Amino acid sequence: MKVAIACGGTGGHIFPGIAVGEELRARGHEVTLWLGARAVEDLSTAAWDGPVERIVAAGFPSGLSFRTIGVVLRLLKAVGACRQRMRAARPDVVLAMGSYASVGPGLAARMLGIPLVLHESNAVPGKAVLFLSRYASAVALGFERAESYFTGRRRVVTGFPFRKRLAGVTPLDGIDPERFTIVVMGGSQGAHALNVTVPDALCEAAREGIALQVIHLSGPADEADVRARYESGGVPAQVYGFLKDMGAAYAAADLAICRAGAATCAELTLCRVPALLVPLPWAAHDHQNENARAMAVAGGADVMGQDDLSVDALLAYIDRCVQDPSYLAQKRVALGQAEGGDAVERVCDLIEETGEQPNSRTSEQPNYERGRPSP
Repeated sequence: MKVAIACGGTGGHIFPGIAVGEELRARGHEVTLWLGARAVEDLSTAAWDGPVERIVAAGFPSGLSFRTIGVVLRLLKAVGACRQRMRAARPDVVLAMGSYASVGPGLAARMLGIPLVLHESNAVPGKAVLFLSRYASAVALGFERAESYFTGRRRVVTGFPFRKRLAGVTPLDGIDPERFTIVVMGGSQGAHALNVTVPDALCEAAREGIALQVIHLSGPADEADVRARYESGGVPAQVYGFLKDMGAAYAAADLAICRAGAATCAELTLCRVPALLVPLPWAAHDHQNENARAMAVAGGADVMGQDDLSVDALLAYIDRCVQDPSYLAQKRVALGQAEGGDAVERVCDLIEETGEQPNSRTSEQPNYERGRPSP
């Protein structure tokens, strides 16, 4: 079977797309990744040795303005390019992992009558997945609470597809096992609010006698500044603009301080790393806050709003975690109970089932290739 995986955008879409792609290839299927043209995609796909299609991605217009015309034209161009390439090398199934980068391939699949499977990783679905869901044969979900958004469609709660090499690996070199280790990360592009406040808080903690060390994923833009902050405060720190081997970072961590993207929440769960989650305040539909709430209810994380993020608040929280080891130990237990490590297999099973169905398309989907409605 030939499968196209539209997973362009950020690491939160690309990494699970690669995880699914690797498993499908192991099952004997042909897989092509469909990506956009962002620099972060090159970093995220460095380990992928399969075929890649690149399309200049375009999202939905927001409101009415002169810019809307340009957005619509780019979207139409993206759809047309995807349709042309899929006609030349027709996949049996298209998997869309969400984000604006999946719109072109998803609509092209609709126009060509190719079965479409979606994966929504967040507790609150994004605009692209909600739009494409009307054409989908099935929707795979990372969070059970997202089911209500897809009434009338086949919904399967699969969890978030993990990279196989994420858990059970050796910690990063240069980490002192006797020191309390904190991983700080804001997603594949970093988070400026964390990059400014967290180093100051950890430097203050070190001045107060807390023996700690840091693995900080800053994103490329703030890397030099973050490294300088830790150096000036005398805090042992490994600072990365981008880190491929996240499993080694998680293996060393006692605590994570991070955003609450779906990929981050899923990886923390798999690797059993307790976290203080600071949701991105302006995330679409407030989905990061919903993700964080789900983690907190499960008992694996605490949540701090960005408005409450301060040196004093972080200092108090870190001091509590260091002084009471049982506090984080309880969260590790809760994360172990919530783990769903078979998400990749579940998504692949769903793709195979969809591709094997004689007519996976819903009856209202027109077959644009033949110029008449499907029977």
